Amino acid sequence: MEEDKELERIQIKKLKRLMDESKGTKVKGVITLESSSFDKAIESANMPVLVDFWAEWCMPCRVMAPVIEELARDYAGKATFAKVNVDENPEISQRYNIMSIPNFIIFKDGKPVERILGAVGRGPLEEALKRHLKPKF
Repeated sequence: MEEDKELERIQIKKLKRLMDESKGTKVKGVITLESSSFDKAIESANMPVLVDFWAEWCMPCRVMAPVIEELARDYAGKATFAKVNVDENPEISQRYNIMSIPNFIIFKDGKPVERILGAVGRGPLEEALKRHLKPKF
C-alpha cells in the first residue's frame, strides 16, 4: 500500500509540473495570436501555419502544449506554429467552427487546408504538417 501512495505522489507531482510548464504563452518558436493579429499573421506567412486552438482549463490542451513546442523546434524555418486561446478570442473560434479543443488547423496561403481534432500526439500532427510543407529541391 505504501508503494501506491508514493506512485500517486510522483504522478501528481509530474502532472503539476507539466501543467505549470504549459501555462505561459511566451514559448520559443510558438507565437500567440489574438483577434487583432490573427488575419495578418496567417495571410502573410510564406510557409504553412499550424494553429493550436486551446484553453487554459483544458487538460488535453495542456498535454499537447509540449508536443507543439517540440514540433516548433524541429520544424523551425519550415512552418510557423501559433496558439489561439478560444476563451479570449471567441470570434476566431466561431469563424473556424471550433466546437471542441484541442483543435489544430493547418493554414497554407492564408487558407485552412487541414484540421486535426483532439489530443492526438506528435505522429498525426507531424504527418499532417509534412503533407503541406514545400518540397526540397
